[in-house]
Amino acid sequence: MAEDWNLLLAQLPSGWEQQAVLSGASERLRGFSTTSNLLRTLLLHVGKGYSLRETVVRAKASGLAEVSDVALMKRLQKAEGWLRGLCVSLLVESGWEMPAEVHGYGVRALDGTLVKEPGRGGSLWRIHYSVRIPSLVCDHFELTSIKGAGTGETLGRFAASPGDLVLADRGFCKPSGVEALSRQGAAVIVRLNTSSLPLMAADGSRFGLAEQIRTLQQTGKEGEWPVWVAGSRDRIGGRLCAIRKSEEAAARARRHIRRKAQQGGPEPKPETLQYADYVMVFTTVPASSFSTAEVLEWYRVRWQIELVFKRLKTLAELGALPKHNDQSARAWLYGKLLIALLGQKLERLGRDISPWGYRLPEAWKWQRVAGL
Repeated sequence: MAEDWNLLLAQLPSGWEQQAVLSGASERLRGFSTTSNLLRTLLLHVGKGYSLRETVVRAKASGLAEVSDVALMKRLQKAEGWLRGLCVSLLVESGWEMPAEVHGYGVRALDGTLVKEPGRGGSLWRIHYSVRIPSLVCDHFELTSIKGAGTGETLGRFAASPGDLVLADRGFCKPSGVEALSRQGAAVIVRLNTSSLPLMAADGSRFGLAEQIRTLQQTGKEGEWPVWVAGSRDRIGGRLCAIRKSEEAAARARRHIRRKAQQGGPEPKPETLQYADYVMVFTTVPASSFSTAEVLEWYRVRWQIELVFKRLKTLAELGALPKHNDQSARAWLYGKLLIALLGQKLERLGRDISPWGYRLPEAWKWQRVAGL
C-alpha cells in the first residue's frame, strides 16, 4: 500500500505540499505527522465514502492520524482551496493536445450535471464540465450552486480559444453564449432551442422555421439554411442544419412532450409537436469546413460527455453529497474531482510501455502529444 501511495503522490502537481501551506490546509498539523498523511486521510474519507467517524478510526489504526471526527471535518473544510488548486493544476498539466483531423478545429464537448446533498432539504450543486474530443481529457470544470446570478448553464462561462469547436446541448442554446464564443474566435454546434434562440433571415425578419423544416418529408432527409442570431452587439451568421428522425424516434419524442404536459406542464403547441420530428442544430462552422451531414455527425459525438458523467457518478460516486455545510460540500466535491483527474492521469501513464511499471520523469525531457 505504501508503494501504491507513493506512485499516486508522484502524479500530483509539483509543489503540492507547498500549496497546502499557502492555502492554509496544513496549518498546525495537529494529529497528522505529515501533509501526505493529511491528504491520504482526506481521500480515505472522500474516495472510499467512509463516514467521518469510521475514517478517523481507520486512520488511527493505520498510523496516519490521531484526530476526532469533528477535527477531520474542520480539516476538510480548510482543504477546499488546496483540493481545488490541485484539480486546476492537473487540468493545466494536460491542457493541450495535437488537434484531431477535423479541418484544424480542436473539438470540445461541454455540459453540466447536478449533485445533491442527501435528505429532503439537501442543497443542489451544479458542476460545469468540458472535455476534449476524442481524448475525453477534462480541460475545464467549475462548481456553482444552482441559485443566484451567474450559476446557470451558458456557453460564456467556458473560456475558448481561436479554432475551438464547441459541442453543446439545447440548454446552452442562447444568443449571449453564441456571441461570447464568436468573439473568442471559437465555433459552435448546438442543438436548437426554438424558444431561447430566435433565428433571423438575411433581411432581419424572423426566420420561417416551421415552413422551411416542413420540406424535409422523408426519414433521413437533410437540409440546411443560412440564418442569423442577434447578439447584444453584433449579428452572428450561421447555418441551421436539420435531419428528419425515424418514425420510432419521432414518436418517442412526442410521447415525452405529451407526458410532461400530463405531469402539469403547459399544453404543447402544434409547432412543438412538429419540431419533435427533427433534429435541428445551429452552427457557426462555415459550409466550406463541414457539410450538413458532418455537422450533424459531430453533434452526435456530444453524447460522449454524458458517458463521462455516468462514469463520474458511478465509479467516483459523485451522485450525492454526504455534507450539509456549503464549505465542506465544496471540499468534498473537489476531492472527488481530484480522484477522477488522478485516475485519468494514471490511465494515460498506463499507456506507456515500462518494464518496471513506472516512468523516471527526471531522466528525459518528456513531451505530451495527442494525450498519449
